[in-house]
Amino acid sequence: MIELTYFGHSTFLMGVNGKKILFDPFISPNSLAKEVVIDEIRPDYLLVSHGHEDHVADVQRIAENCGAMLISNFEIVSWFQEKGLRQVHPMNHGGSAVFDFGRVKYVNAIHSSTMPDGSSGGNPGGFVVDSDAGTFYYAGDTALTYDMKLIADSFAIDFAVLPIGDNFTMDIHDAIKAADFVGTETIVAMHYDTFPYIVIDKEAVQQIALNAGKKLIMLQIGERITL
Repeated sequence: MIELTYFGHSTFLMGVNGKKILFDPFISPNSLAKEVVIDEIRPDYLLVSHGHEDHVADVQRIAENCGAMLISNFEIVSWFQEKGLRQVHPMNHGGSAVFDFGRVKYVNAIHSSTMPDGSSGGNPGGFVVDSDAGTFYYAGDTALTYDMKLIADSFAIDFAVLPIGDNFTMDIHDAIKAADFVGTETIVAMHYDTFPYIVIDKEAVQQIALNAGKKLIMLQIGERITL
């Protein structure tokens, strides 16, 4: 089983085999997450999908607070190394690495990626985390792509963390197709409601998912569940 705690937007803390993995930390600039005490979040690992501000804003602060290892693509890791981070592990598309919680594979995403200062964030990606506690796909920001079908060829995905906010990423209809592609019935929603461009009708998307036979989980900020 994997424990999930949601901190808003695309930020999730996952408990996997006794280790804490934080994805795409965007907390301090997010007015919806103002009740979150960021300095109490002390992960062992930080996994970053791409370089946009709304996915990297709190990487340095959290990493310096607790010594978490940053795992991301080569360009993002290099950018943070220049800012003084030393606990890092660079990856790139198609590659995988084994850590003490399980195996991580860096997979394709269709999006863009620039760092907050305008420098290159490399190519955006997502992650498959494969462990004996469970296996899940964290898509990052992405459009629907047939590459997702390759994930189902190699992994038995228990749940997928997918963007549903439309405009910058997939909407709920494409997220349902993405869940089909990766072979799961369970979608954990992300990247919605944070900004005016991605505000959604939550009741409507729940009904769309229900009609498609999918379990759509939309967590409250600070909520914790186990899957």
